[in-house]
Amino acid sequence: MTRVAVVHDWLTGMRGGERVLESILAVFEDADVYTLLHVPGSVSPAIEAHRIHSSYVASLPGSRRHYRNYLPLFPSAIERFDLSGYDLVISSSHCVAKGANTGSVPHLCYCHTPMRYIWDLYDEYFAPGRAGLLTRAVMPAIATRLRAWDRASAQRVTRFVANSHHVRDRISSTYNRDADVIYPPVDVHRFQSSLQRDDAYVIAGALVPYKRADLAIAAFNTLGMPLTVVGDGPEYRRLRAMANGNITFAGRVSDDEVARLLGRARGVIMPMIEDFGIVTVEALASGTPVIAFAAGGLLETVSDATGVFFKRQTVVALMNAVRQREAMSFDPKVLRASVMRFAPERFETELREAVALMLSGAECASYR
Repeated sequence: MTRVAVVHDWLTGMRGGERVLESILAVFEDADVYTLLHVPGSVSPAIEAHRIHSSYVASLPGSRRHYRNYLPLFPSAIERFDLSGYDLVISSSHCVAKGANTGSVPHLCYCHTPMRYIWDLYDEYFAPGRAGLLTRAVMPAIATRLRAWDRASAQRVTRFVANSHHVRDRISSTYNRDADVIYPPVDVHRFQSSLQRDDAYVIAGALVPYKRADLAIAAFNTLGMPLTVVGDGPEYRRLRAMANGNITFAGRVSDDEVARLLGRARGVIMPMIEDFGIVTVEALASGTPVIAFAAGGLLETVSDATGVFFKRQTVVALMNAVRQREAMSFDPKVLRASVMRFAPERFETELREAVALMLSGAECASYR
């Protein structure tokens, strides 16, 4: 029997990366899971059912809530795992999981993005107003070391798989490596369009700097239209403090509640540069149009027939896009049909193919 290890950055909640992990584990049902930190009960029963090994980060003070503060320790923590007894390693990585030491064991990395904190989104996390004075003082030296480690550890990966063409290009420019492209799995069948629509728009996801929820809040403060913010994260308090009374913070809600909110929304706001954008696909599967910043992976999921693009990441541009959506009508059936290609069955088939190609030594396939 093939022994498989799956390495994932951390398990503290169900977000897009954890949905991908679920589908990886559906293919490799007996796999062990290795992660920097696991908060028991924070992820789905399908993930919790596996043997989960945590790193020493899990025993550090305050790590359950403030694990991001230990970023400089992540490389050493992920490298300490002994994976030599496995026949195959798969990493699900947006931070350091791809840097696990696998020795001669074949290692396929499903890369959500190169570590955004130290590359193209460094200022989003560590600029004045985003980080404290001490953090800003020490981060340049830390980031230099992390970048060197990130590039060097990428060479340990046998084969990369990117979650979008956008990320494939970033893997190439950051690591000088090619990659297959396999879009993430989205349980599109779980979402339905509601016959009764609310007036509210929705923005959903982790409340971290690059998601640019602040842009949406500033725009809707001026528009005066209802906006529901779904999710939590380190930006929660700052965002809530800047929001007017027309903006509701739902916090972290159940999957059923997410589906209900998306199915009844007037539109879903995506003001960030997304690697792929699972929420976008979920919105379209709900028959709900998307107001999207015209960059990154969102260009691979949204079209002029399914949403409204804005080309500058500014409050005014977003407000104009919302006003444009208000003057338009969309057919929920057309929106839903546009994303049926992202169903989990397709992901699982293509993942098996990528593993087989890696083990055969074949070169990376062309864009899918």
